[in-house]
Amino acid sequence: MATESPVDTFKARQKVVASVDLPGVPAGTRGKVMMRTGFRWIRYRVRFDNGVEVPWLDERHLSAS
Repeated sequence: MATESPVDTFKARQKVVASVDLPGVPAGTRGKVMMRTGFRWIRYRVRFDNGVEVPWLDERHLSAS
């Protein structure tokens, strides 16, 4: 079974912006990646500037700051 290595878009402590509305976080809110996890599906835990921390985000939810 062939597997592709995932693209690691964001690193820990990198500043990001919510690219879509999230629970408690409107699109455009700045934040910081607190943790990266996963092998095939890379997920990020992000603490946003409005004080909300959201786990299980991926590159669909975030863009570089």
